[in-house]
Amino acid sequence: MEPIAFTGVMGAVVGSFLNVVAYRLPRHESLLQPRSRCPSCGTPVRPYDNVPILSYLLLRGRCRSCSTAISSRYPLVEALTAALCVGVVLAHRSAAGIALSLALILLVIPAALIDLEHRIIPNRLTALGAVLALAIGSALDPAGEPERLIAGASAGGLLLIAALAYPGGMGMGDVKLAAVMGLFLGRAVAPAIMIALLAGVLVGVAVIARKGARQGRKTAVPFGPFLALGAVVAVFAGQDIVSLYVNHVL
Repeated sequence: MEPIAFTGVMGAVVGSFLNVVAYRLPRHESLLQPRSRCPSCGTPVRPYDNVPILSYLLLRGRCRSCSTAISSRYPLVEALTAALCVGVVLAHRSAAGIALSLALILLVIPAALIDLEHRIIPNRLTALGAVLALAIGSALDPAGEPERLIAGASAGGLLLIAALAYPGGMGMGDVKLAAVMGLFLGRAVAPAIMIALLAGVLVGVAVIARKGARQGRKTAVPFGPFLALGAVVAVFAGQDIVSLYVNHVL
């Protein structure tokens, strides 16, 4: 199998596991046991019905046992993970760049999904991300580790100030995720945070325009998905954005 095709297949498989993480981790359930089950009838999913993307299409999005509709989120996450993993392999040349980028993507996807549903970003997720970032960076690119440590402290510190100034709009989970993103991205975390803030403002304006100023300000919008969006953009274009800014603005 070609390397790119293999990356896509493995990305879809890992994406299937990320769906499990997003569902079970905030419920404090084991990620390994029991086997995946239909949330409606409780029937264990058979191995041949658990093939990423293909099983959903063959079953027409329904449980084989009870015919209950299966959320389209599952194949979408699998396909998105596969596509992003392939994109990382195509976009980066160094082992460190590929490893750090893949690990970050596999971190922010479940973080965004959990924050959307539960309004939390679990500490176990960000702690694992921090350990992976330090381990990968130290092993594959030790010279760049000081920059990534500074970036992590700066990104976390910036959002900590925002969280303290406006507790209702920013949570400590967002602060920790931003810091971990810095450990992966280095200086490219700057455009990631800016993109997240801009996306958050635009969505906030859209909510206010739809619901009115009074009701819109009371609507809670999780910030984790915006951080995930910023991280993905930074993985592919963060260094270019920083270079463009340094060369043409400063």
